[in-house]
Amino acid sequence: MFQRWMKVVGFFCLLLGTASLGLSQDKKATDKKAEEKSAHVAHLRLSGSLDETPVAADPLFGTSAENFRSKIDRILKAKNDSSVQALLIHVDGVHVGWAKVEELRAAIAEFRKTGKKAYAYLESGDAHDYLIGSECDAICVPAPGWLMLVGVQAEVTFYQKLLEKLGIKADFLQMGVYKFAAEPFTRSTMSPEAKAQLKLVLDSFFEQCLVGGISRSRTRAGKKNLTPQRLMKMIDEGPFTARKALDLGLVDHVAYAEDFENIIKSELGVDKLKVTRNYGQDKSQDIDLSNPFNILKLFAPTKTGLTGRKDRIAVIYAVGPITTGKGGHSLFGGNVVGSTSMIEAIRQAEKDPKVRAIVLRVDSPGGSALASDLIWNELKKCKKPVIASMSDVAASGGYYISMAAKKIYAQPGTLTGSIGVVGGKIALQGLYDKIGITTETIQRGQNAGIFSSTFTFSKSQRKAMETLMEEVYDQFLTKAVEGRVQAGKKFTKKELRENFAEGRIWTGKQALEHGLIDALGSLDDAVAEAKVMGGLSRDTEVDFLVLPKPKSFLDTLLEKGIDSQVSLLSAEDLARFFRHPELARHLGMVDTMLQLRSEPVWLMVPHALQIR
Repeated sequence: MFQRWMKVVGFFCLLLGTASLGLSQDKKATDKKAEEKSAHVAHLRLSGSLDETPVAADPLFGTSAENFRSKIDRILKAKNDSSVQALLIHVDGVHVGWAKVEELRAAIAEFRKTGKKAYAYLESGDAHDYLIGSECDAICVPAPGWLMLVGVQAEVTFYQKLLEKLGIKADFLQMGVYKFAAEPFTRSTMSPEAKAQLKLVLDSFFEQCLVGGISRSRTRAGKKNLTPQRLMKMIDEGPFTARKALDLGLVDHVAYAEDFENIIKSELGVDKLKVTRNYGQDKSQDIDLSNPFNILKLFAPTKTGLTGRKDRIAVIYAVGPITTGKGGHSLFGGNVVGSTSMIEAIRQAEKDPKVRAIVLRVDSPGGSALASDLIWNELKKCKKPVIASMSDVAASGGYYISMAAKKIYAQPGTLTGSIGVVGGKIALQGLYDKIGITTETIQRGQNAGIFSSTFTFSKSQRKAMETLMEEVYDQFLTKAVEGRVQAGKKFTKKELRENFAEGRIWTGKQALEHGLIDALGSLDDAVAEAKVMGGLSRDTEVDFLVLPKPKSFLDTLLEKGIDSQVSLLSAEDLARFFRHPELARHLGMVDTMLQLRSEPVWLMVPHALQIR
């Protein structure tokens, strides 16, 4: 009996011991899990053209579109998110201008100010990709990758010989010896004046934006030997393989994406990374069209993003060539700035009692002189403060509409100025002769056929055009001087014409030195200034009234009508279809010509100009 009880006691002891061991092991596992350190990493991909145009989520196609501002906001959201310890940016072919590159770099710098780390991953990249990545704390490229760091090039495509072969004559006039917007159609090479001005702009991009930007960023990252002088010599030896770039100190790691995440984990001193892919990107809500009542949701108004705060800043976007009328989408899917839509937007902001000030965001090469002046006039009449923020390009007509602002901001790499006038037409008589088409005219008034698409200008017509253009040019100069004097700058119309106008183009840095703008800064800097001018403090939280109101595909379809032409493909889409990326630039040029074909006088920089 005693032995039996001993066996029972032994059995219970065994059970208790096993239980205790299990509890002990569970406790150890829990303690170990508690000891594991983890870090939350916000992941963001940058690729494509990053257009400025405000966009609306499109439930019809289940897409949540993004623009350039959306990318900036996502970086700043990660900055203010206390759960985020680091930022991982995958730079994957960014096709933007120098000003947008600088704004992206500024946003990354703002993120780093919190003490959080920023990392960049490039499978390969050109100068713009690398400039964005270099603002991070560390850059990684996979072993098969490369850096296309080879300098800066200005490229202008000329169509004069092609037009000649087709029998087409480009008949243009210009006010300003440096105003070379029409040269791609009237010449086969650059004029000496155009070449001299482009060299000045190119020097600024190369020395300040590219070499200076890389040197400052890599020095901050601990690569103190990458001085501007050494970088210039290195660039002459580019492009570089990943290994070579590592040896030179241009990048910090050579690894594949998954291995780079392990490197980040090690550098952050944690055991585990929680990577949120596409951090901060809005999720689109697909509509179930199997339910017929859900179709009504397609007609719901676009969400404004307004939260009901007391104060608002209106941000009015002028993106694309400037024309009279409503504007909107162009033939190849780009954006066109319509004077009617812009005036409506300005008036809406003016009438809104919650709007304290207006920020005019400009990314435009110009266009119609009439449309530019109508927009300028409406901005000038506005009783609320107007601050201009220039993006990649704000030249000619883009500069014209900015002149109405109380203060003008630009990035060092903004292309601006181009105070001058061009006008003319494409005459098709030679082409008609080649294909057997004849034209006969009867007219009353010696200038009646001034805009005939068949014939070039007669002597009388040319004189009339010159008179018209000279008057427009004089108005441009007068208003530019008035605007600059209002901003505290002092120069006469003669000084402006002889030294800074005549069609000359400038970088933002050069424009600041010449008094054509007031400050270097981003859209956020312009918004902060707008708050102050509107009677608020710089750090006041406000709502943003974005105008013109972004339209979805369905909005556009209903507005233009079922039978009208609505583009589903952008110039870039068409270029990819034809397997020739350069085609996008030429399609854009054709598109602009079509948009402005009925306008007699243009304020335009050459669309065929590319600086990369």
